[in-house]
This record gives sequence, structure tokens and C-alpha cells, in this order.
Amino acid sequence: MWDQIYNPLGNTALSTIAAAVPVVTLLVLIASGKVKAHLAAIIALIVANVITIGIFTMPANMSIRASLLGVVVGFFPIGWIVLNVIFLYRITVETGRFELLQRAIGGVTTDRRLQLLLIAFAFGAFFEGASGFGTPVAITGAILIGLGFSPLAASGLSLIANTAPVAYGALGTPIQGLASVTGLDPYVLGAMVGRQLPFFSLIVPFWLIWAFAGWRGMTAIWPAILVTGVSFAVPQFVISNFINPWIVDIGASLISMGCLILFLKVWQPRELWLSPALRGKDESAATMAPAKPLNTAKLSQAQLWSALLPWIIVCVVMLIWGSGSFKNWANSIFVWKYQVPELHNLINKVPPVAAKPTPEAALFDFTYLSFTGTGMLIAAIISGLLMGFSPAKMIAEYGRTIRLCAISLVTISAMLAIGTLTRLSGVDATLGLAFAATGVLYPFFGTLLGWLGVALTGSDTASNVLFGNLQKITSEQLGLSPVLMAAANSSGGVMGKMIDAQSIVVASTATNWYGHEGSILRYVFLHSIVLACLVGVLVTLQAYVYPFTMMVLK
Repeated sequence: MWDQIYNPLGNTALSTIAAAVPVVTLLVLIASGKVKAHLAAIIALIVANVITIGIFTMPANMSIRASLLGVVVGFFPIGWIVLNVIFLYRITVETGRFELLQRAIGGVTTDRRLQLLLIAFAFGAFFEGASGFGTPVAITGAILIGLGFSPLAASGLSLIANTAPVAYGALGTPIQGLASVTGLDPYVLGAMVGRQLPFFSLIVPFWLIWAFAGWRGMTAIWPAILVTGVSFAVPQFVISNFINPWIVDIGASLISMGCLILFLKVWQPRELWLSPALRGKDESAATMAPAKPLNTAKLSQAQLWSALLPWIIVCVVMLIWGSGSFKNWANSIFVWKYQVPELHNLINKVPPVAAKPTPEAALFDFTYLSFTGTGMLIAAIISGLLMGFSPAKMIAEYGRTIRLCAISLVTISAMLAIGTLTRLSGVDATLGLAFAATGVLYPFFGTLLGWLGVALTGSDTASNVLFGNLQKITSEQLGLSPVLMAAANSSGGVMGKMIDAQSIVVASTATNWYGHEGSILRYVFLHSIVLACLVGVLVTLQAYVYPFTMMVLK
């Protein structure tokens, strides 16, 4: 057995700095724009191994095995999702259905700002709720690129939009993960998150359009933004507090899309924003034009259904794949649990991170049939066959997709290797303990701990599993509500989703903008920090200030 060591240098500040070196290395290399993302990830992984072995005294064989486990987990299930989403996208492009989808969306509105609300925010939230794990950014990024948005705009704006729904993604998986490590009721945790994120479900649509079109461009369509935000935030609160935390995103996104489309039938902006250029990047191209009546006759009924068919199939399949009953059935048919030798249950998480020495599992669950990516592949195959793709042509297209995504898959696997290694070595816990030492300011910094967890691991679920129990223990020591701080870990974490390297690589892959991950990171980084701090302010108010304290569940 090896016990994790959280202060290997005997000095909290120095140990924290050492723990931060791998992730700082990764972010600096990517942000520099001079090192390709896959090389940056490999270099950061090497640095992480040096730190964990040389400073945190993790046995070398454990460090290497943890890294290899992360590489495999990076492909299954994360890379598997990305690969098959891009496969579906390429099929729709080859069959002309994607062009029809663009025209269908143009039939709703030709205004680029309203397209962002409909696609990046509302449509993306549906896919976050149904499958999560990079699916919404991949799909919305690809659609926006097809509509003419620049790669930076499509990538960055999809990442900003995919925040408020994340805590309930993949049918509430982050909430379930949080409940599993804290022992708290998932319904209570989901309800508490539902008393935090609706504020940001109102803010994020405004923030999204401001980031794209500036203050003037945002205020010109404020009624549509308000309709989008309110019609998402209210159902988000109601479903999470009075129904369950599993269907929050699906219900809220469908209501939001419906309300926005109905609203646009009776309201249009005075001027249409026709340019997909990102504000500050190509302002001269931001052409404005007088508003015109919508041409609702652009597509026949048959063409419209043809355009929507692949995405309807995806929605149906993802809803099935995301359900617990299907997963249980699929896993009863095919599941292979591999316990990593000389690693599984041989590492102890110790106080104060855990209440008592707790062995860390090192498992690879190859539940192939229930993987979200497998569902996406089946949806793509069904769609391809219905759209006239022959099996032979589909296999050839899949080969081209693999070649297209190869470098991105390497990058994602290396990113997950870093996250797995830092979790099993206790490096992440060292960073978490630094946040936990902030005393009365802990509600604020504890929220940022969730943000850090997602930025490091790429997953709100992983961040909740990593820091959820620490949040509970620390809040009880400080006399705070453990439900509040556990929920804050998830709510704060959603703002880290836009800067985690995994999401950035997914975005660059979906938009075919390889090698520009640094540009995407630089664009979204400040947005991520500011929004995370705003969540921290809200949690602090809920911890100490009336009437916000009345919102806190026990």
C-alpha cells in the first residue's frame, strides 16, 4: 500500500506550487500557440510523472500505470464520443443533409445572434442533458462552422454556451457522482444546484451574445435573449427542485427551444446581424442589414424532415443510451472490468481529504455497449443507411474520419492521463487543500475549487468525485452547510468546462481547426474565470447573507 502525501515538501505553499506545475505547464504551452496541443499534452504528462515520482514519492510503476490507465480512459469513452460525432457530421455533409439543416435554421432566423441562442445554447443544452462528455460542443461547433461562423467563433462560443447545463449533463451523472462520494441525497444536491445555476442560465445567453456581437449587438435583441434565458432557467429550477435531477437539461432545453422559436414568429430585431464574424476579430465584416420577413418557404416539408432526420435519430438514441435501465441492461450483456495490477486498491486516500484511509480504485470498465459513443455510432449508421449511404461507402468514410481525428484522439488521451495521474497521486488533493485553507472565504474559494477540478479533469462528474467529499468535510469543520458546498463544487465546476483542455480539443476537432487550441483557450479563459467568480459570489451570499441564506437546503 502507498498512502497519498499532500504536503511532501513540508511547506504548504511550496507543495501547492509543485502540485500546480503539470497543469500550468499544459496551459502555458497551449496558450503560447507555439506548441501543438498533442505535444503540449505529452510534455505535461511527462512533467506530471516527474512531479508525482520525484516530489510526491509515488512509486514509479504506479505512476506509469496510472498514466496508461488515463490514456485508455481518454479514448474510451471520451475519444470514442468525439470520433463518432464527427463521423455523423461528415455523413450529413456528404449526403447534403447538413446544407438542408443550415437552410432550415435560416428559415427560423438569418440573424447570427439568434442562431447562436438557438443552436449553441438551447440545442447544445439538449445534447448536454442527453449525453454530455463533449457531445454538445462537437455538434454545435460543427453546425456553426457549416453556417459560416469562423472556427474561433464556432469553438469559443460553443464552449461559453455549454456551461449552465453541465451540472445536469448526461442525465444527471455529475449529481449522481457527487452523491456517491458525499453520501448526501442526490435529489437534495440536485435541488441545491437548481438554486444556484438558474441565475447563470439567465446570464449566460446575454454573455454569449455580448461576447459575439458586443454590447450594442446584445441589447438590440434583449427580448429574445430574455425569453431564451427565462424559459430555460425556470424549468431548470422547477424540474430540479420538484421532479428529479436526471431530466433537468432535456426538459429545460426543449422548453427553451420551443419558446424561442414561437417568440421569433411574432418578434424580429429591427436590424438583422448577418455576419458570422466575431466582434474584435473582423469587425469590418459585421454587416448590418434592414430586417426582412422570414422566408418560411425555403424548404419543403419533406426537405425539412430530411434535414432533421439524423438529429432526431441522435436524440432518440441518446435518450435511450442515457437511461439507467438501458445501461443496466446493456452492462448485463457485455461488461469487462479490468483491475489495473499493482495499482487497484493499493493507494490510500487519507485524512483530511478522506475521513479515514480509503483505497483508490484503478478500474477500467469496458462497458462497450452502454458507452455514449457507441450510441452515437449506431445513430450515425442508422442515419447513413436511411440517407442512402452504402455499407462500403460508410466504412470508407469512417476510415477518413479516423485519420481526421487521430491527433485529437492522442491529445484527449494524454489529457485524461494527466487527470488520472494527478487524482491517484494526490496532486489534485494538494491543490484542493490549499483552497480549503481560506477560512471565512471558503464559500468563494470552495466554488473555485470545483472550477479548478473541471479545468484539470475535463469533467464536472470527475471534479465532483475528486473534491466532493473534501467539500463536505471542510464545510462541516467551518460550520457551513455541506449540501451548499457540495453543490457549489458542481455549480462552480461548470464554468471550468470551457477551458479544460479536453473540451478545447473537441472544439478544435469539430471545427476542423487543428493546431489553434491556444487561440481558443486565450479567447475563453477570461470568460471562464469571471463567470466562476460570479458563482463564488453567489455561493458566499447563500452562506452568509439574508435572504440568500433562505435558499440553502440542509
